Amino acid sequence: MAVRAELVEPSEARIGVRHEEAALGLAASLPRLLVAARRASATVVHGLHGRRRSGVGENFWQFRRFTEGDATTRIDWRRSARDEHVYIREQEWEAAHTVWLWIDRSRSMAFRSSLSEVSKLERAVVLGLALGDLLVRGGERVGLLGLTRPTASRLAIEKLAEALAHAEDDAGHLPPASAPIARLAEAVLIGDLLAPEEEIAAAVARLAARGGRGHMVMIVDPVEETFPFSGRTEFLDPDASLKLVAGRAEDWREGYVERLARHRAALAEVARRHGWSFTIHRTDRPATEPLLALHGRLGEADR
Repeated sequence: MAVRAELVEPSEARIGVRHEEAALGLAASLPRLLVAARRASATVVHGLHGRRRSGVGENFWQFRRFTEGDATTRIDWRRSARDEHVYIREQEWEAAHTVWLWIDRSRSMAFRSSLSEVSKLERAVVLGLALGDLLVRGGERVGLLGLTRPTASRLAIEKLAEALAHAEDDAGHLPPASAPIARLAEAVLIGDLLAPEEEIAAAVARLAARGGRGHMVMIVDPVEETFPFSGRTEFLDPDASLKLVAGRAEDWREGYVERLARHRAALAEVARRHGWSFTIHRTDRPATEPLLALHGRLGEADR
């Protein structure tokens, strides 16, 4: 297996610059991504918010017949006067619930192969903003880890998008080392999750230190799963200004697939250890697929 590492040529270095600009300069593409996020949210939203149920709250939920043990102060005498039954007026259950989003903006997220129409970064932004829109519609609060405070405003995703557009350009592969999330809050980490397993495990442990729940979504390009390379192939690393030249790239496929499987198994174990979920999403699949899955899992323990 002939392999050698070389410094990139000036023309190849410019490719790395373009990757960096695509990963960190979101402002130009955010209007388009906002439209895509709202479209994805609208596709999923109808009838899906499963957290609605009776409980302590201000909004009317339903009438039900009075049963032994119910407090008489909860009787709705106006409704009861309509027939021979006595009715209780129930309110809709409300709980203070905050969801923290983290969207990976590191340089590797700018990658897009010919097998996908969008980059990993674009899909992560659309998924994060669409999830934020869904949650706000359902009465939850949403914030970006390290960037914004939680908000339940109807303009939440515009605020999140603006925060992403003006964020500093030194985003790393991991969420910020911020305070742990509260026990009743949840975190959603969206990125390619290519950092070393022990670093991801440490980041999740920090966030979950107070019992907060969470979800990891690994965004992958189809090429990163299929490894369709053969013959002499140059792999460019725009971050390190290096390229790896393989004489027979097909000889790497088996080892690559095994290493990828071990990495994913390690992340799944990290999630299991903390009671989190772990999802893999390919950018050649609709964004609504992980959106629907995440929406169903958020607040699952409360239900």
